[in-house]
Amino acid sequence: MANVFTRWWKYLLAKMNSDFEANADPKIQLEQAIQEAQEQHRRLKEQAANVIAHQKQTEIKLNRVMEDYEKISANARQAVMMADDAQKKGDQEKMMQYTSTAESFANRMIALEREIEDLKSLHLQASQASDQAKTAVNQNSSLLQKKLGERQKLLSQLDQAKMQEQLNTAMSALNEQVGGDVPSFEEVRNKVESRYAKAKGMSELQENSIEGRMLEVEQASLNVEAQTRLSEIRSQLGLNEATAPEVTDQVQTAQAEGEGTTA
Repeated sequence: MANVFTRWWKYLLAKMNSDFEANADPKIQLEQAIQEAQEQHRRLKEQAANVIAHQKQTEIKLNRVMEDYEKISANARQAVMMADDAQKKGDQEKMMQYTSTAESFANRMIALEREIEDLKSLHLQASQASDQAKTAVNQNSSLLQKKLGERQKLLSQLDQAKMQEQLNTAMSALNEQVGGDVPSFEEVRNKVESRYAKAKGMSELQENSIEGRMLEVEQASLNVEAQTRLSEIRSQLGLNEATAPEVTDQVQTAQAEGEGTTA
């Protein structure tokens, strides 16, 4: 039962993650990624600062111990010289005191020498760690600057992708049927073009048919009668009859076309 619950829980988490990724806004996710990168860089700098601080502290302590060693060494030499001088003077008590003091200084020197060796080794390790920390910060800073530079490019590409997606959606809507009852734009265009082509074809047939020419002749005859009536009116009004030859020519042309049609 526990295994079934665990598998169900993992499946639910996977589905939630899948749904989240599908619905998440890439622009917001990009800003989150940049903020996380900046936060990681800040933490890296803090860690590097601690490593460098440790190296500095080790260096300060090493210098202080070496200064103490130089002082103890000088005091030991002075105690030995004072013990030798007391011996020369035959003062055994002073000689023993200065010798004992010199031995104390010598023991302290031995302890400081060991501490100096340990501090030198620790300082070397701290220096190497400090150099590595500085290198890591510089490299991560370069990567962060590169990401910041690419952010604007990605935002521009994201805007272009959204615009292209909207255009693709609009173009798809023009070529799709709505509910199966409304024709698509492509279908309507084909229907209109087919109807226009058919109408043009019928028009050309009418123009080349006998009936079409007969109608043309009849229309020409009507035009001639109208011109004749206008000529009579001009004559009654005493106007110039310059158009009379044109009327005669039109009458003759109409008669010739009529005879040709009859034949």
